[in-house]
Amino acid sequence: MSFAIVCVLHDSRDDLAVLLRSLGRLPEAPQLVVVDSGSTDDGAQVAREAGAEVLVLDGNPGFGAANNAGLERVRSDVTVLLNPDVELLDDGLERLAAHARERDALVAPRLLDPDGTPQRSAHPRPGTAAALVPAVWPPQAMPRALRERFDPWRAAAPRDVGWAIAAALAARTGTLHRLGPFDAGDFLLYEDLDLCLRAAELGIPTELRPDVVLRHRGGHAVNREGEPHDLHARRRREVIARRLGRRALALDDAAQALTFSSRTLLHRGRARERDQLAALRRARREDVARGR
Repeated sequence: MSFAIVCVLHDSRDDLAVLLRSLGRLPEAPQLVVVDSGSTDDGAQVAREAGAEVLVLDGNPGFGAANNAGLERVRSDVTVLLNPDVELLDDGLERLAAHARERDALVAPRLLDPDGTPQRSAHPRPGTAAALVPAVWPPQAMPRALRERFDPWRAAAPRDVGWAIAAALAARTGTLHRLGPFDAGDFLLYEDLDLCLRAAELGIPTELRPDVVLRHRGGHAVNREGEPHDLHARRRREVIARRLGRRALALDDAAQALTFSSRTLLHRGRARERDQLAALRRARREDVARGR
């Protein structure tokens, strides 16, 4: 058995069907563990019919807790945590698992939007003074070395990054067990940032492998009624304060606010950045009201 896949569902039937078809591009079928977390559709049955090992949880304990439960069923030495809204384009997932077997790291692929453009799926470590630089000097205008430092998702060669989104993340199964992998107390959003920061504390890097490319629809579980900017702002701040401290949080707040403000000024009508800035301000005010 080359590796295992843990995939968490929450009303994800249609996305899952695409993922299951794409798994046929692998040279060998991996162990597939599907965890259903509070779905109201028949995604779990679709997974069973495809030969997956299905675990149906009571209620909806959240993305992190569901992944943790799925990991308990894994029998391989390497596990890929894979969202149902990911589609394999070739046999690259096999290579991603092989990289994870060779190096004790959290290994992430390049992710593409449905239209083929690269996603901002790998990021530098947050909460540093250096994070203020790309807020005023757009990375696309920087020399290549600097551009890839501040926007590592653009990198053409493998490199370690501060954190990567966990739509597809491979690692040694033992390493994931040691990490949790997720904090079960975090219900949704920024579990991946928390995981990568905790891994870094133990000397386990997060590595981007841009030679492995997957398609990712994104937001399948959280954006159905619009992008939850307030939840994003609150959860990012919670993770950074908990893992990196208040100074790092202040620096990240400043970098985020400057980024959203500059994008709004440069691109009139960018409602998303205005909404993100407003959400950040509300989250900060909430903290002040709570005496934090």
